[in-house]
Amino acid sequence: MDKFAIHRVPLQPLIRQSQPTPIKSQQSFLTHLQEATKQQELKVSKHANERIVERNIAISEQEWQVVSEKVFEARQKGVNQPLVLMDQAALIVSAKNATVITAMDRTEAKQQLFTNIDGTIVL
Repeated sequence: MDKFAIHRVPLQPLIRQSQPTPIKSQQSFLTHLQEATKQQELKVSKHANERIVERNIAISEQEWQVVSEKVFEARQKGVNQPLVLMDQAALIVSAKNATVITAMDRTEAKQQLFTNIDGTIVL
């Protein structure tokens, strides 16, 4: 007769208890969040750049910074394509792509009908 060996199997499998992984501090999360939402610069499309040049629109660095901040703020609120009205210009911006799509001076903008925008930023 053959010998059979019967091994008892525990009802609950043995689980190795590993060291609990330390939870990263709140400070590192805040740092990561700030980096993720860090303000970026707007890009200007080729078309918008041509319009800015041919229409002699001058926008200072400080004004670009304000426009960028407001566009990214609008993006966080769900606006995808805002119209930005400035003293001297009107810009259509793709907030999703952080790109100025087109630009015109304010006198020209008074005669236009703007479509496919979902928000307006007045500066």
